[in-house]
Amino acid sequence: MSERSMAAPAVARGKPFWLQVAPFLFLLLWSGGFAVGKIGILSTGPFTLLALRYGLVLVVLLPLLAWFRPALPRTRRAWLNLVVVGFLIQVLYFDLSYFAFRYGISAGTLALIASMQPIVVGLAAPLIAGERVNALRWAGLVLGLGGAALVIVSRAAIETASAGVLGLAIGALLAMSAAALYEKRFGVAQHPLVANSVQYVVGFVFTLPLALLLDDGHVDWSLPFVAALAYLVIGNSLIAISLYLAMIRAGEVSRVSALFFLVPPCSAVIAWLLLGERMPPLAWAGMALAAGGVALASAQRLPWRGGPGAWGRGGKGR
Repeated sequence: MSERSMAAPAVARGKPFWLQVAPFLFLLLWSGGFAVGKIGILSTGPFTLLALRYGLVLVVLLPLLAWFRPALPRTRRAWLNLVVVGFLIQVLYFDLSYFAFRYGISAGTLALIASMQPIVVGLAAPLIAGERVNALRWAGLVLGLGGAALVIVSRAAIETASAGVLGLAIGALLAMSAAALYEKRFGVAQHPLVANSVQYVVGFVFTLPLALLLDDGHVDWSLPFVAALAYLVIGNSLIAISLYLAMIRAGEVSRVSALFFLVPPCSAVIAWLLLGERMPPLAWAGMALAAGGVALASAQRLPWRGGPGAWGRGGKGR
């Protein structure tokens, strides 16, 4: 038996604790962003909310960057990679999503469209990231999409939205999918302080002009708004995004993206707790279906079948 074939199971067994809990923590924090964002947008314009969010994140990150002085990227390409991922996530994904909110799309519809990211990533991963998506994983992706759709449809009828608003939501979906694929294909390990600082500078630089041009500048500094802004800054921006990018670097991109199938069900639960939006019994069945789909899509190998082929090509670059 070669050293390489012996090393793969050992790596799986030796996965650090933070990486084991990262999917659950990311799912909770990311899912809560829909309901919390809905609370925040009641008090100010969408781009003003995002500009405040990015600015406050930088207030936290830049002093830490100056204090710890982590190693900086050594090449222009490494800097460019950070800028591209920051633009795709912080500018395109969030700005398009909040712009769609401004023009009336519901959080449920946006969550449902965003949950199709694994399908987009699964289709593109073999060509762009060199990953093999097998039949078992495709079955998990289909089950996950079905469960997510069942949750949203069972809560309320999906409203009729204009083609332009749906286009904004689809653009946000494509932006997040592109970020995952780009990070897997070109991203290299960078210190989290450096990566986050660059990406939020990009988000702030592009979003602030939109806030000045398209919002009226009004902010209602109520307790719910302050709490929502704090959650978006700490939970979504500082923790969730860092976990998302770290999981992509540590594992296959199609497995990580499969977590997005659980976002609509989890968002529904959080909205029920925070906003009083009740979930019908059929929605709980959808949650179970989505969870089963994610379990299939995330399985590293079948328990009854061994061999290096069960690990897929994605483990090669770990």
